[in-house]
Amino acid sequence: MTSPATTVARTGAAASSPAHDLGLLVLRLAVGLTMAAHGSQKLFGWFDGPGLDGTGQFFTVSGYPAGKAMAVIAGLTETFGGLGLALGLLTPLAGAAVLGTMVNALAVKWGGGFFAPKGIEYELLLTVAAAALTLTGPGRWAVDRLLPGLRRERAAYGFAAVALGLIVAFVVLLLRK
Repeated sequence: MTSPATTVARTGAAASSPAHDLGLLVLRLAVGLTMAAHGSQKLFGWFDGPGLDGTGQFFTVSGYPAGKAMAVIAGLTETFGGLGLALGLLTPLAGAAVLGTMVNALAVKWGGGFFAPKGIEYELLLTVAAAALTLTGPGRWAVDRLLPGLRRERAAYGFAAVALGLIVAFVVLLLRK
């Protein structure tokens, strides 16, 4: 039997249990599909969403320049970042995309308290979940399992992706009036 210390030394990552992998799968599916659906509301107006025109107007009112272009960027980021998380595909980048988008959502809603409907509880929960998935990795039941570089260097890629998501989020926030 291989000890966890030996597994870490050989692969760079601790061995995970089936329960751990199942928990990560459930979390990835919930966060990823929620974000993908939310992005499709922006892009296509699906699920009673406002579509690009309505979302663009919202971005303009919220102080972002080129509201419709920002709507396209946010919609694509949420949709593809969410699908990436759900599939466990390029999880660090997918998590960074969701994290950065949700930091901007937090900034827009800031000041409305913590609890819904005007508060930030929903956005904060998605932000933290995306950061957690970015740092931990997707687990064994993911497409990333087929990419050995991501599997071996999970912590390094996770930290770099969180940093990337935060930096891009703050750059976008600097554009806001």
